[in-house]
Amino acid sequence: MVRPSSPARIVLGITGGIAAYKAAELTRLFVKAGITVDVVMTAAATHFVTPTTYQALSGRAVLTDLWESGSRNAMGHIDISRGADAIVVAPASADFLAKLANGHADDLLSTLCLARECPLLAAPAMNRQMWANAATQRNVARLRADGVAILGPDTGELACNEHGEGRMLEAGDLFAAVVAACQPKVLNGRRVLLTAGPTFEAIDPVRGITNSSSGKMGFALAQAVAEAGASVLVVAGRTSAPTPWGVTRVDVTSARQMADAVMARVDECDIFIAVAAVADYTPTSVHEQKVKKSDAALTVTLEPTIDILATVASRPKPPYCVGFAAESQDVERLGEEKRKRKKLPLLVANRAQDALGSDENEVTLLDDAGATRLPRMGKLALARVLVGEIARRLPGT
Repeated sequence: MVRPSSPARIVLGITGGIAAYKAAELTRLFVKAGITVDVVMTAAATHFVTPTTYQALSGRAVLTDLWESGSRNAMGHIDISRGADAIVVAPASADFLAKLANGHADDLLSTLCLARECPLLAAPAMNRQMWANAATQRNVARLRADGVAILGPDTGELACNEHGEGRMLEAGDLFAAVVAACQPKVLNGRRVLLTAGPTFEAIDPVRGITNSSSGKMGFALAQAVAEAGASVLVVAGRTSAPTPWGVTRVDVTSARQMADAVMARVDECDIFIAVAAVADYTPTSVHEQKVKKSDAALTVTLEPTIDILATVASRPKPPYCVGFAAESQDVERLGEEKRKRKKLPLLVANRAQDALGSDENEVTLLDDAGATRLPRMGKLALARVLVGEIARRLPGT
């Protein structure tokens, strides 16, 4: 079984830029997740946020001076990165990107980046013209070619009151990207199509049939799949679940719309994961105007919706199909019946009352080898375990 990993120690480099205030929130997120953070600041960075702030947030001494690194052997520029899971530079100014691209080492942060053994991730933050400048783009291209992960930048309002590309990613997005970088790339190069959330089957312009699915499990799995190195497209029903960093999203409403969106893209995927709680029935007709309440009974005639998963699995050359089954009783028996009926290599079954809307889940994996029960855990942790289980079952692995 491929187990998910999480960084234990991060070196967070901070360079001179107003976006340094976001690095304070990033530090807090790392610490909250149980990750040790060693903060290294350039001299310019200390003009924006003081080292005291980062020391208070990280609980560790902040390093700023190449000559006073605190290392007993005076080799702080080497020792600091040893044992770290990654070096993250956020914000990374245009000047610092130029240093990295050309191998300059004139301060503590640039020197330890040059002497590292761990992955390096940089989150650019600068004025839009500085980002678009040919020199900056050459430097970024060189860094990418050298294996440095460039996170962002985002487009939006900048500190200079201009609008454009150059804004540093938000702390939550950076945190997710760093954790993703530390996950096993067991799906590297794979293309995954995934459905998530509930569908809504309209009765009239304001009423409809739906269910209590939150979409949390689907989007947790989308995040875990992206972390594992795959390209991910989520076809989402009506859900407010946020889209994970690095995941593409297509929003739909009804089962018919979800089916159309899936069928239009299924030829482009290697793996199809059907997590969405798709309505089994839909009204045969939709009232154009709101149905007014009266004392008379209202009859709504329903017809079956298309079975998206079974349709994909029955294709002449289907992608590797993973189904989800939420049952209220006899979970394993009913789940296995569904798996065989739809001819699925893998089905994830759970009790509906334990999972819908919850932040945790407990599932059983059903395949030709039998049933494998996984313990109850948070949905993102579970999603990472599921990704490993899916990866080791793929044909040819």
